Amino acid sequence: MIIIIIMLCGGEMVSETSKEVVVKAGTILLLQSVNQVKAADVKEGQMVDFYVVHDLIVDDICVIPSGTLVKGKVTEAKKSSLAGTKGRLGINISYLYLPSGTPIYFSNTDIRIRGKNKTPLAVITGLFLWPCIFIPGTKAVMPAGYEVQATIAANTTISVK
Repeated sequence: MIIIIIMLCGGEMVSETSKEVVVKAGTILLLQSVNQVKAADVKEGQMVDFYVVHDLIVDDICVIPSGTLVKGKVTEAKKSSLAGTKGRLGINISYLYLPSGTPIYFSNTDIRIRGKNKTPLAVITGLFLWPCIFIPGTKAVMPAGYEVQATIAANTTISVK
């Protein structure tokens, strides 16, 4: 659908063309994390930034430019602890806002990062050398630039110029 808007600017007639395109549910965007995220340094509910890696083109129009920020929410943050317990980090990719203010939401896009469990090592060696019970599991860390594919949740109509 094409809408033509005629405006008077300083006595001149200017026409501006606007077109509506639909970003379909199920469309996949490749994202990368902006910063390194450590489970020990974040709290559940905290927001984490990602960015769109490639432009999303619909009907030969760029509707989501690369570099657009995407927000993710920390759903689990457990640091590694004594007796070999591993760290755990969970993040849900939530939404992005287009420059026009239109939100786009994502579905079923979860990141789960787990450290390595060293509990058996800590317990067995702890039987012979009691200080070994203090061996921690490895940390859960999402490095900067970590790639994830995000799935758009619903059809979204976007008006582009």
